[in-house]
Amino acid sequence: MRVVAFNGSPRPEGNTSRMLDRVLSAIAAEGIDTEKVQLGGRLIRGCTACGKCKQLKDSRCILPGDLINDCIQKMLNADGILLGSPTYFSDLTSEMKAFIDRTGYVCRANGDLLRRKAGAAVVSMRRAGGIHTFNSINHFFTVSQMMVVGSSYWNLGLGRDQGEVEQDTEGMETMQTLGENMAWLIKRIQS
Repeated sequence: MRVVAFNGSPRPEGNTSRMLDRVLSAIAAEGIDTEKVQLGGRLIRGCTACGKCKQLKDSRCILPGDLINDCIQKMLNADGILLGSPTYFSDLTSEMKAFIDRTGYVCRANGDLLRRKAGAAVVSMRRAGGIHTFNSINHFFTVSQMMVVGSSYWNLGLGRDQGEVEQDTEGMETMQTLGENMAWLIKRIQS
């Protein structure tokens, strides 16, 4: 069993990353392999709607030069997928949006490759706007026929400066519970 997390924040050690680490730690404690991939701050082109993934049906995006095809393979090899993003102007980062558009199109065009995998959004925010970011990620999961994992509250954490989210006790407890719930669901799906 495996869970892969994608960090859409340009800060590799920022608040979103720390929240993902808490979720992954809880999952790893249940004996499930985990991996975190840094998306934010890397060049990820948006989808050009060329339709080649649907035409070729090779589970790949034809656009060269970035990490999307490696990410698609990681998603296909995973039982659970975490997508994390800070809130930028009440939405996700541009890297996460490009990631969702391209991986989503490839996976849907090739027979709904993410169907019945577990998925969860992890969102950091300064004060507000996080629910829209949370919903944007969850829309990707639901249209991909994935099982959305919940927690004891929405999967949000408050913090502006790097590391400040760790002072959000409720937010970090929500991440812990999210990890436990994702591990539980993956084990049930696999049994």
